[in-house]
Amino acid sequence: MRFCVETLGCKVNQFESQAVEAVLTARGHTVCAPGDGCDVCIVNTCSVTAESGRKSRQAVRRLRRLEKDALVAVCGCYAQLSPDAAAALGADIVMGSGDRIKLADTIERVCAAGRARRDAPERIVDVCGAPGARGFERLPAGSAGGRTRALLKIQDGCDNFCAYCVIPLARGRSRSLPADEVGVQAGRLADAGYCEIVITGIELSSYGADGGGYVLADALRAAAAAAPGIRLRLGSLWPGTVTRDFARALSEIRELCPHFHLSLQSGCDGTLRRMGRRYTTGSVADAIDVLRGEFPGCGITADLIAGFPGETDGEFDATLDFIERCAFSRMHIFPFSARPGTAAAAMPEQQEKKVKRARAAAARALAGEMSREFARRNVGAVADVLFETQSGGVSAGYAGNYLKVFARGAGLRNLTRRVVITRAVGEDAFGVVEEVERYRDGR
Repeated sequence: MRFCVETLGCKVNQFESQAVEAVLTARGHTVCAPGDGCDVCIVNTCSVTAESGRKSRQAVRRLRRLEKDALVAVCGCYAQLSPDAAAALGADIVMGSGDRIKLADTIERVCAAGRARRDAPERIVDVCGAPGARGFERLPAGSAGGRTRALLKIQDGCDNFCAYCVIPLARGRSRSLPADEVGVQAGRLADAGYCEIVITGIELSSYGADGGGYVLADALRAAAAAAPGIRLRLGSLWPGTVTRDFARALSEIRELCPHFHLSLQSGCDGTLRRMGRRYTTGSVADAIDVLRGEFPGCGITADLIAGFPGETDGEFDATLDFIERCAFSRMHIFPFSARPGTAAAAMPEQQEKKVKRARAAAARALAGEMSREFARRNVGAVADVLFETQSGGVSAGYAGNYLKVFARGAGLRNLTRRVVITRAVGEDAFGVVEEVERYRDGR
């Protein structure tokens, strides 16, 4: 069987797509590109916003047209929340946001029965009504093709029920992979030759809240012990998680990259209250001060939603002032996209599309200047850079603080090298490799 996987949305979706890919290839099936004569096209959908739902539908339709004789299997959050709509797009198999092994089994069963698209197979819609009811789903970590950086999902679901978000409905309540199993997965990734492991989850800060007697720092310690010398990078954090004790615990983990992504969403207290975010700009500022105190020179990135319902010009100006004071190294900025079924979609004072776009553009312009300033501040620093790509004799990779660094040299892919940053290049940097023999095979 020849199959392709198309993924929309977050790093958790990417992890789960890679897991399905790994399961199917381990069973003897072959990954191919869309349009290359696939027997099966798998679309892992997203539904965090109305726009992501639109893109998910678009992807299904495109693959349906591109591979007319292929079975189309749709899974993920959009399929979980709107299974009938997913089936109506032309999907032959519709499953939700859990049980990826069952998805692989179902695909194999249908293909083994010799049911091709042209035979008009019976449509299969098998979506669990309570995502996560069976607990945390164990899936293999790592891509079948192998990459420099591996994703490791240790948490799923969310208990926060923010006003704009359907993820608790699409993913269920928070649940965690036990810390000892995190260590086992990390060890396997190290043995497979990965150089960096990104620890991710739907709401990573809730890790361990479902019981078990462990917290996020325990999972990181387990991963570091099982994969010594392999870089660990944290996914998104709820700002209220970052206390002085939390930061000090993380600072003791040598393998942890000094890069922290905060799920900020707004820099105005009034907007945060309407969003249902249970923290203030003051607590965010305190968290940033704590992180910079424990991790000098660290990169701090953040998400921001522009044009939330009821956001006045003054509130947006307050957000711009706040993010400028925070001096984020990079930001992900999105215009608000109402998701039907959320409290935010029914709120009064919805912003016009042109207002949301203009505010997002203004925030991105400021974020770009902060990124360029971050690159300039790193000039003269010495950074351990994990190189990932090479073109024209120049290799590129990321420092621990997530600054993208270019350096002259070939044969550096999947290797970590000590680099002296010599100049800023826009939001990135250029440097000179200082020690060629310090590391071997990225370790």
